[in-house]
Amino acid sequence: MSSPTLTDKVAKLICQDILSGELKPNQKLVVAELKEKYNVGASPIREALIQLSWIKYVKLEPQKGCWVAPISKVELYDLHESLKVVSSVLLEKSIKEGNEGWELEILTEFHKLSRFKFQGENFNWQEWEERQEAFYTSLLSGCFSKNMLEFFTDIIRQVKRYRRISLNHSPKNFSELFNLDEHEKIMKLTLDKDLDGAKQQLAERVNRMMKEIESTVDDIEMT
Repeated sequence: MSSPTLTDKVAKLICQDILSGELKPNQKLVVAELKEKYNVGASPIREALIQLSWIKYVKLEPQKGCWVAPISKVELYDLHESLKVVSSVLLEKSIKEGNEGWELEILTEFHKLSRFKFQGENFNWQEWEERQEAFYTSLLSGCFSKNMLEFFTDIIRQVKRYRRISLNHSPKNFSELFNLDEHEKIMKLTLDKDLDGAKQQLAERVNRMMKEIESTVDDIEMT
């Protein structure tokens, strides 16, 4: 068995290539080809693919092989509804149960997010999305509900794959999502304990994000 460190490294490399679009949805993943591409042995490749199947980035079929996970509007709609429901519940619980430490974490993550400036085609979308994800996770983490937060993280991981695939297909689509004023409004409503306002603003954010992704899924499925 290969070392966990090497397996994790290979899994990260494959994951990055899936998110960047170098490895496309439904693409067959052949161990021999991946060995050459990443310059490692077969064992860490196979173990990495199993890891990626756990987070639904890779589809494994016994005796048949392995593929990059497909995309579809059906799955996207399911992710959309799941994200709206779980984020709304977590936000409500956080507003009711969050303490000063939670409030400080929100302010800290928003500050990190606000340090970024939109720079067109040269903008570092990966870094932006990591900071954006950290900000929204901080908003919802005040509820101290481990299982629900893990479910939220799983949904976000799947949405991220769709977002990155869509962005790679149509880079200009996401410029409107770079809106610090909108993030700041959600933050202020949350910290002011405005439950209805915060939930509505967050739902609108999720809807806009999903609409941007949906606009390219049909084209991607046909390519």
